[in-house]
Amino acid sequence: MTEDKSHQFERGTDGPKVIVVGIDGSDSSLRAAAYAAGLARRQRALLAVVYVQPVITAGAALGAPVAEATDEIAESLITEIRDAAERVKDIYDVRWEFHTFRGDPYNGLVEAANELTADAVVVGASEQAGHRLIGSVAVRLVKAGRWPVTVVP
Repeated sequence: MTEDKSHQFERGTDGPKVIVVGIDGSDSSLRAAAYAAGLARRQRALLAVVYVQPVITAGAALGAPVAEATDEIAESLITEIRDAAERVKDIYDVRWEFHTFRGDPYNGLVEAANELTADAVVVGASEQAGHRLIGSVAVRLVKAGRWPVTVVP
């Protein structure tokens, strides 16, 4: 009797292939990145680390160096991520990429998730009190209902 392997369960082949994590340098976003890295490692998925650079606002028109500051934040985050990856490279094998998008955090993460064909999105819980009233990026992503979203406290 020949065994039909076309309907057998394949362990480890299901699950997300691309996990997007939004970071902005806050403690909650860095915890989200650590959590997402663990998911990516276990699922053998690509970890797409995304920083959304704020659009240049009225502050820039008044002479504030907003673009330079956000570029410095992005470079600082890249350095921090590379250093962390180097420290754990012999312990964890995680494939990752760093991406920057411009815009507000919600629309930037939506654009990133679409462009990178994300299977899941991980974000840190908002640390701003006002977001309890008007809604945080995490709540808006969940309400969009386009990807599984994990919110890390």
